[in-house]
Amino acid sequence: MDPDFPSARGAPIAKVDALSFEYPGSRALDAVSFEIARGSVTALVGPNGAGKTTLLRCLAGLAVPLAGAISVAGVDVLEEPREAHRRLGYLSDFYGLYDALTVRQCLAWAAQAQGVPASSVQAAVERTAGRLGLADRLPQPAGALSRGLRQRLAIGQAIIHGPELLLLDEPAAGLDPEARHALAGLFRTLRGEGMSLLVSSHILAELDEYSTHMLVIRDGRLVEHRALEREAPGEAAARRLRLRLAAPDASLAARLAGREGVSVLEAGEDAALVAFAGSERAQAALLSALVGEGLAVASFAEARENLHESYLRTVGHAGEGGP
Repeated sequence: MDPDFPSARGAPIAKVDALSFEYPGSRALDAVSFEIARGSVTALVGPNGAGKTTLLRCLAGLAVPLAGAISVAGVDVLEEPREAHRRLGYLSDFYGLYDALTVRQCLAWAAQAQGVPASSVQAAVERTAGRLGLADRLPQPAGALSRGLRQRLAIGQAIIHGPELLLLDEPAAGLDPEARHALAGLFRTLRGEGMSLLVSSHILAELDEYSTHMLVIRDGRLVEHRALEREAPGEAAARRLRLRLAAPDASLAARLAGREGVSVLEAGEDAALVAFAGSERAQAALLSALVGEGLAVASFAEARENLHESYLRTVGHAGEGGP
């Protein structure tokens, strides 16, 4: 990323305030507001027609909303779209490549289109090709690449100028399982390098591999936006742990209740689900104490709700009159 950009580490990378968008006869977005944390990978999910693509196009400055405000890295997207484009990268669900150009030429064209100085274009091409595993493909025509490699080249064009925020609309569509796995690894790498991502996809299991946050929209409205995992290993937020016994014990709930850092969420005679606010060392001490008291512990591990379960629970609550 460009070292000259402001380093507002604690500030959100993007802010959307009361965003509304209308097509003739229908409202695609209705007063949507949220913030995207720096260094996060946000899964943008919702049914077909929910407004996901419209939202991404508005964030990218490619569609003008009816009302609301959008900023990326402190830049007003509506007032200064070209300046905002320096801070963000965008890959649509139906992207295009110049098949007659080589991979090198495609990347060089994208770099120049994004304002990379002429003296830096070649280095940007080499760096981006290396990050995406395309270094040995630079002389090949884009039209000769496989579906997965074409997708990587398209992402390379979107990130060659070092954006702080990357917007991706259905990036894994049409890819085989191996290519999807490689793509997930790439997104984790980009996040590790400090880039923030907003990814729309219907493949929730694939999103679950790398997402840190979930943003759900339905009928153009924000249903839920929350973190899927703790942001740092030392954070004190409680995590869910599931305990299973090899032999039933009627006193299981009573043994767990009242222990420091433990809140019993569910408990039977052979299993329990608890919220535990403590370090991994404290978790190990808790397990040791339970075993020492004679409980036949068969398993004791984190019960992390996956993205698919989170989405179905959220949509279920919305259907029952929730947010």
